[in-house]
Amino acid sequence: MATLKQIRQRIKTAKNIRQITRAMKLVAAARLKRAQDKVLEARPYSDKMREFMLSVSEAGALPAHPLLERREVKRYAVILVSAERGLAGSYNTNILRRCADFLKENPQDHVLITVGKKGNLFFGKRGSKVAHNLTVPSSGATYENAVEVTKVATELFTSGEVDAVYVIYAKFFSAIRQTPQVVQLLPIEPPKREEAAAGPSKEYKFEPSPEELLGILLPKYTLTLTYQALLESTASEFGARMTAMTSATDNAGAMITQLTLVANRARQASITKEILEVVGGAEALNG
Repeated sequence: MATLKQIRQRIKTAKNIRQITRAMKLVAAARLKRAQDKVLEARPYSDKMREFMLSVSEAGALPAHPLLERREVKRYAVILVSAERGLAGSYNTNILRRCADFLKENPQDHVLITVGKKGNLFFGKRGSKVAHNLTVPSSGATYENAVEVTKVATELFTSGEVDAVYVIYAKFFSAIRQTPQVVQLLPIEPPKREEAAAGPSKEYKFEPSPEELLGILLPKYTLTLTYQALLESTASEFGARMTAMTSATDNAGAMITQLTLVANRARQASITKEILEVVGGAEALNG
């Protein structure tokens, strides 16, 4: 059985841990608010880009463009968005497991573009080729990060090194719900309207020309999808970290309460034992 001194040391350690986890919880909560605002602000733009792509695709067959080129997938790239650090509950585990399942389902040759240290370390040790690794700031991914990742992915696709590019990230729903998603980034597939909402085909007059319009629209659409994925992942990471640190703080508090009771009982038992020894000694002298 642990001594009173050991129990008090455990209480002190638990209090230090609770102080750290509480601070991490507050930091994650503040960053989550900013990240959530960015996600909500970016979604309307992303939806409008999708709506515009839908309108253009309804005009008929799109002109040829390198980002629309369909090829037999012999080699593909995966943009894996994970966290730089742990202590985020099951966030990294879920993302890495989803990516591992996707690679198993698609056994062709592949290459990874990792965003965050966790994904790079995990798959780097398992023999997967990492073409590019991006380190994300502790405050979350930025627009410049999205530009860099999109540039690398686009160059791999247009050069013919890969025949398709996918993005694996965690879609943010709430602080307690983040769902891993797999989205095809390249070749670009124009959005499909629901059959119930589908109407007669439309005719458009393009100004400038369709080729020039696609030359501007498609790279921006690709960048928008990547940036949205990074924003969703950032909010998901902070939400998962805040939830994990809340649980850790609560558990540390419960442990401190339990250890305090054990310490009080041990102290009372020690006092009782000393009293009994004094009484026993006094009776022996009187006898």
